Amino acid sequence: FLTPVWNELWWDSSVHQEEPLLLEFQKDEQSLGIAPLMRQGDTITLMGDPDLFDYQDFIILKEFEQECFDSLISYLDDQPWSQLTFPSLREDSQTLNFLPEIANRKGWHCVTEIHDVAPGVLLPNNWDSYLTNLHKKNRHELRRKFRRLTTVTSSTTICSKPDEIQTCIEDLFALMRKGREEKRRFLTEDHEAFFRAIASGLSEIGIVTLHFLELDKVRVASCLCFDYNGQRLLYNSGFNPEHSNLSVGLLLKASCLGDSISKGLEYFDFLKGDEQYKYHLGGIDRVVYKLSITR
Repeated sequence: FLTPVWNELWWDSSVHQEEPLLLEFQKDEQSLGIAPLMRQGDTITLMGDPDLFDYQDFIILKEFEQECFDSLISYLDDQPWSQLTFPSLREDSQTLNFLPEIANRKGWHCVTEIHDVAPGVLLPNNWDSYLTNLHKKNRHELRRKFRRLTTVTSSTTICSKPDEIQTCIEDLFALMRKGREEKRRFLTEDHEAFFRAIASGLSEIGIVTLHFLELDKVRVASCLCFDYNGQRLLYNSGFNPEHSNLSVGLLLKASCLGDSISKGLEYFDFLKGDEQYKYHLGGIDRVVYKLSITR
């Protein structure tokens, strides 16, 4: 979510009212950090839409946080604004450690609050170890549901190549529309345009995968995932509720997790939201914070 390609694809996918405000911190011609900001009215916030960016933050080299945040505050002190809003900061973000203290010294008012949670799983090196780590009830239920799936003709497929990803993303949309009303409301014209942009753009660099569960060669569940920096991020999903009796949505997510183990990835990130299936699959919360500063 912090990569230049992600931010560029988001910015180019729709018309924005915000003014981009991109700052680079340098020392002796070396780049120490980037502040990907944008301004709308008297509010300055991090680049991106919190509904589409599960994490947002400043990009700063380790050991240079103090210098960069001091420079940021000095810059902002001369800018016209009344509100700084930094949502979607992970609990391990150095922004939470440095920025409030510096802002408080300026006499600005800081509020740090829980914005959401992002459950995830530290991945072992094999599927059996993963199952062993689940709570007994969840392990029993997952095995039972996989056994029930064997009573029908099922298979999983993965789309990742640029020449197939655009067709696959339309199947994801169709399955999302079949689900909860919340999913249907989420699929606005702008959001669909962004999904198409990231599916196409990230497939070119081998980051995106679209997973499908098929019954009798008909796609009934889908997961959109990103593999990056040793992690798999489950970005969105959809399934046909006509097949809820077979738990097709949950089992495809479990299959995505199993596939990430087989690929040697280290962490499976369910991203923001406290849906129960994440905990049934072993998710442990990481807190996501929102930092607000006023003057």
